[in-house]
Amino acid sequence: MVRSVQDMARAEKERIRQETRIISDQLTEAYRKEASGAITRQVLDLPWWKEAKTVMIYWSLPQEPDTRELMEAALREKKNLLLPRCLDGKTMTALPLKNLKDVEPGHLGIPAPRLDGRKKKVPDPDLIIVPCVTAAPDGVRLGHGAGYYDRFLSEHRGKTVCLCFRSLQRASLPAEETDILMDLVVTD
Repeated sequence: MVRSVQDMARAEKERIRQETRIISDQLTEAYRKEASGAITRQVLDLPWWKEAKTVMIYWSLPQEPDTRELMEAALREKKNLLLPRCLDGKTMTALPLKNLKDVEPGHLGIPAPRLDGRKKKVPDPDLIIVPCVTAAPDGVRLGHGAGYYDRFLSEHRGKTVCLCFRSLQRASLPAEETDILMDLVVTD
């Protein structure tokens, strides 16, 4: 049986995800905390952050760089804070959040803004903070594999910043046509 180039790329991505998760599981809590602080300081110093009126930030999982301080800074600086909310098996939207306590378990139990049923005009994000399993310096990122961010980013034009622990970063990664390159990858 002949495998397509796309099938081979997906298999390679899954292999890299598995390898990276093994490395991630070995990172100490002290490293994660120190590295998250270094990443946060770099993001807060970016001109894109300072100029942004609306920022979209993901609610980090324990194995990811901690984004809580970024969310708190956005609220403190009176920026419009948006968080992602998965709506179904393919679609993700960005919803406003005024208080970090106003969340509920979303897809996979990840905290997300509550759906209140009202149709509100949500501003397009000027800056989008994007998670990854791993990323490369050239902006290629490897997410968890569901494609939510690539589909979302294909429709939004804000600057994209991927947060990646240096210990998990790769020199290069395979990319498919549907993968959206990051404008910047920030590591510790």
